[in-house]
Amino acid sequence: MSARFEGTEDYVATGDLKVAVNAAIALERPLLIKGEPGTGKTVLAYEVAKALNAPLLTWHIKSTTKAHQGLYEYDAVTRLRDSQLGEERVKDVRNYIKKGKLWEAFEAPQRPVLLIDEIDKADIEFPNDLLQELDRMEFFVYETNETIKAKVRPVMIITSNNEKELPDAFLRRCFFHYIRFPDDETMRQIVEVHFPGIKQKLISEALRIFYDIRKVPGLKKKPSTSELLDWLKLLLVEDIDESVLRERDPTKLIPPLHGALLKNEQDVHLFERLAFLAKREGSRPGG
Repeated sequence: MSARFEGTEDYVATGDLKVAVNAAIALERPLLIKGEPGTGKTVLAYEVAKALNAPLLTWHIKSTTKAHQGLYEYDAVTRLRDSQLGEERVKDVRNYIKKGKLWEAFEAPQRPVLLIDEIDKADIEFPNDLLQELDRMEFFVYETNETIKAKVRPVMIITSNNEKELPDAFLRRCFFHYIRFPDDETMRQIVEVHFPGIKQKLISEALRIFYDIRKVPGLKKKPSTSELLDWLKLLLVEDIDESVLRERDPTKLIPPLHGALLKNEQDVHLFERLAFLAKREGSRPGG
């Protein structure tokens, strides 16, 4: 695949992210993407597939996911039941094998993009259990006595929210990129993609509040890009003017429609406390 990833009209990719994606493609190594939630890690795989005009396969990892499920699963219980019922299909074991996402990727006629999403959700052995398959791009199916070998090496994008440390042996096989939280300029580009022609004054005030909230010490969950976009959508729907956001009254620290930005009661209480303290400071004699 000679095509290069240059971002898409729906996805603002920074220069270093484009370099990382293209390096991983050139090296034919999995691209391991880390970054705080809401920085566009998962969406990246969809946009890379779109940009390269490649089929996308997604394997969303849960805490209960085992590595072998990515290869295949053999349903021995159903086969036993069918044999007791005298079913004809029992004769072919292939009828009881469910292909996993790696198998699908290995068999794809065109080079696919395979997303392994949130690999750190699984247990610590999960990445190690995939090392051989990632290296050799093949695996053995014992039930049918056959080796499944990749026709073409898939573009692999693996995301992690840093919930667990990943093993060194696994990290060695990946090209790594950390998506930094977007700065003001990048965030303006992202907002423009989602809300073309939005008033610049409104963006400026909204971003000021958004980044101020993220800087508050003790915040349990910092608002992410997706939450900013939700908030802006509500501001537009409710037709809230930038002058409302420009309100400098320290007792009104909590912005309008803050439920889009603050996602737990501890953070709301934190802001209420800060507003109370600001009010008390302001009411002191000579204050």
